[in-house]
Amino acid sequence: MRIIGIDPGLRITGFGVVDFAHQRLSYIASGTIETSSAKHSTPERLGILFKGVTEIVQTYHPEYAAVEQVFLNVNPKSTLALGQARGAVIAALVCQSLSVKEFSALEVKKNVVGSGRAIKSQVQEMVKRLLSLKSAPGTDASDALGVAICAAHHFQMELQLRQSRNQ
Repeated sequence: MRIIGIDPGLRITGFGVVDFAHQRLSYIASGTIETSSAKHSTPERLGILFKGVTEIVQTYHPEYAAVEQVFLNVNPKSTLALGQARGAVIAALVCQSLSVKEFSALEVKKNVVGSGRAIKSQVQEMVKRLLSLKSAPGTDASDALGVAICAAHHFQMELQLRQSRNQ
């Protein structure tokens, strides 16, 4: 199963694509979609995110998608911008006929590192180890790969639960 994980942001959105088969994870791709507030209006930036996610999905053909949930920020304007970015990302995924699971940052960190209070560098290091990478991707790409890894583990648990119910 190919999984895409997305860490949405209006300025930088991270993406990570992994394959998950026989309880093994394999790295496929990761990177960022970047928009500039100096060059583009907010609606244009949302369009860039939508198109970027669409291109990534069409390139890597994931079967399953996961997105990090919005966390509440002290600054309402930042929270709104993040929510708009998530909306553009989710709309792009759904328009490509993918169902979307959402995970909180706490769930992702706990699943990848073992602690919901892990810092970004710890997530980067564990992503590097879990995917047998020579070096850790940037923070946004690592966070997105963490979301994909969390989704893989979640999918595996759902599958095991279904199998145990059928026995």
